[in-house]
Amino acid sequence: MEWGERWGLIGTHLTVALTAIVAVLSIVTGIANISAPAVGLLHDRIAIPAIVHRTAGFTGAMTGFLMLLSAYGLRTRLRAAWWSTAVLLPMTAIQGLLQSSVLSLPLIVVSALAMPNLLANRSHFDRELQLTNTQIAAGLALVGAQAYGTLGTYALREGFAEVDTILDAFYYTLVTASTVGYGDATPVTQEARLFGMSVLLVGTASFAVALGALLSPVIEARLAAALGKMNDAELASLDDHVLVLGYGELTEPILQELETRAPFVVVTDHDERAERLADRDVLVLRGDPSDEETIERAGLDRARAAVVATDTDAEDALTVLTVRQLRPDVRIVSAATDRENVDKLRRAGADAVISPATIGGRLMVQSALGRTDTEDVADRLLGDR
Repeated sequence: MEWGERWGLIGTHLTVALTAIVAVLSIVTGIANISAPAVGLLHDRIAIPAIVHRTAGFTGAMTGFLMLLSAYGLRTRLRAAWWSTAVLLPMTAIQGLLQSSVLSLPLIVVSALAMPNLLANRSHFDRELQLTNTQIAAGLALVGAQAYGTLGTYALREGFAEVDTILDAFYYTLVTASTVGYGDATPVTQEARLFGMSVLLVGTASFAVALGALLSPVIEARLAAALGKMNDAELASLDDHVLVLGYGELTEPILQELETRAPFVVVTDHDERAERLADRDVLVLRGDPSDEETIERAGLDRARAAVVATDTDAEDALTVLTVRQLRPDVRIVSAATDRENVDKLRRAGADAVISPATIGGRLMVQSALGRTDTEDVADRLLGDR
């Protein structure tokens, strides 16, 4: 992998880490400053009202939770997560200043450091957010139900106890639709009660639809893992990894060697083998190892190398040729079942071609003819000595 690509990976990981740190600091300092008195920072020079100090603490904690979502989105290279982080980082710094506490100093400093890094690594977050029609409909239903309840309650505020402002109306709609029902804001007229029932029905239905839309991707991801499939988030998070294309007789020794050396993902179109690998928590992508779309989904553009080892040299050659065309600079290592196919695989684009059968056969013959160190040679190749 080129130095520029490695630097890009470092910048990407640093962006995610800084965003997560800011999120945690924002939550911790926000909660700590909700009830703590304002001391130091701006408070020594500007008289900050207590309500502003407490509000900054509360909103800081909320911003921290939103930052955690942004950090998760950055981990999967979402452009939308980059934009949300760019908006939230200045907010965390401002909230830290308004909290006017020495506890907020780390939050302000890390937020200030994270912003230039975020801007410098903008190009690495290029994955578009793809929402399903169900998710879009669920979001619109949720927003529509809240708008209906809020505007209607405010219009009928004379028929509700403790509802005087638009915020009161939103509060009543939220606690009604979520079935919390604190009982402090209640309808007192028949007209208001009828409207309250409609808010309850519409609101709970929209919450149920939204919950289903949010949980369905999680359930699908679990099913995909059980079936040996990787979801888009897992694929997007792969960096500086090795592609193991195909599952043949050499695959298990390859995986054992890679386990302690580098992250990797196996691409195979064999369902049973894919399920067995998934059961062992091995990252596996079901698909044709020689298919362009499958190889690209496995993160070829971010891979450090590709190892091609199917059961047939013809399939190996096709896979090597496809990988080389998609990314000319990646290192490709291929296995050759027959010795006469070594040159063909090199012509297809492999940087190195290993023929395990040929190597093993030579060692066995040399041992049979009297050479006494063949086992030592084999052990050194295996890394046992």
